[in-house]
Amino acid sequence: MDKKWLAGVDIGGTTIKLAFITFNGDIVDKWEIPTNKNENGNEIPGDIANSIQEKLNEHNQTTNKLSGVGVGAPGPINDDFGSVYVGINIGWKNFPLKERLQDELSLPVFVDNDANVAALGEMWKGAGDGARDMVCVTLGTGVGGGVIANGDILHGVNGAAGEIGHITAVVENGAPCNCGKSGCLETVASATGIVRLAKESLQTTEIPSVLRNEKNLTSKLIFESAAKGDQLAKNIVNKVAFYLGLSIANVANVTNPQKIVVGGGVSKAGDLLLEPVKEQFRHHAFPRVAEGAELTIAKLENDAGVIGAAWLVKNKSGE
Repeated sequence: MDKKWLAGVDIGGTTIKLAFITFNGDIVDKWEIPTNKNENGNEIPGDIANSIQEKLNEHNQTTNKLSGVGVGAPGPINDDFGSVYVGINIGWKNFPLKERLQDELSLPVFVDNDANVAALGEMWKGAGDGARDMVCVTLGTGVGGGVIANGDILHGVNGAAGEIGHITAVVENGAPCNCGKSGCLETVASATGIVRLAKESLQTTEIPSVLRNEKNLTSKLIFESAAKGDQLAKNIVNKVAFYLGLSIANVANVTNPQKIVVGGGVSKAGDLLLEPVKEQFRHHAFPRVAEGAELTIAKLENDAGVIGAAWLVKNKSGE
């Protein structure tokens, strides 16, 4: 019999990434479509189904070629029904994503949180290297997290496990977070949080810095300036590393992981971020936990989500 493919879908606030992937985890084809947020994202399941169908046609295949569709979606997921509890950036509230996609495609559909799915991708084909106990932190516009224990993603009682971005990192006078709390890790370790820290520092200190002349501050620019020795930028990186290292240590003390994988756009800073994070991690983690854990940068970049989504199908389809 002709080998089947897995379809992986990663729903982001701006684009939706899609891929056909073999059972060995190799990408056959990958592409993306814009995220249609009109009518509170109601058109998204139809857009995904149409795009998959069009791409199958290009490959002269039918839906019979697919074992199923795995989807990484933003926000907590109702595990039983595959509905998205709330996807703030898209407009979803108790959105029946699994049901809608199954109706559109007549294929099995498996849905999980996007950060969980990225963690599964890194475990299967990336920096996790098959580690069955692993923590994944994604640093992008927000901060996501996924915790894998004994090879399975932790979901918790109502689908909100692994929300590492919402650990309270700044206990007093923290900035408000989109989630409704204040001082979340996301407010100080996301790309937007890092820029906010830099703007605060520029306003409250007299430290000379090349950043003072910048109209369009980005986290990338802050890391580049730190690498060139800019003191204010270095102070920001050290502050971010403190909050991130402390938060990761607290997660690791509970889960005792073999690998801690840091991904997302901010992780492109590489060792400039990772080395001070490691230092803070070792300082705050229980010594035995620190001994067992290896901190590393994610390898799959933008492919982690679609590969992890495909793993959902591979793991649950029984083929």
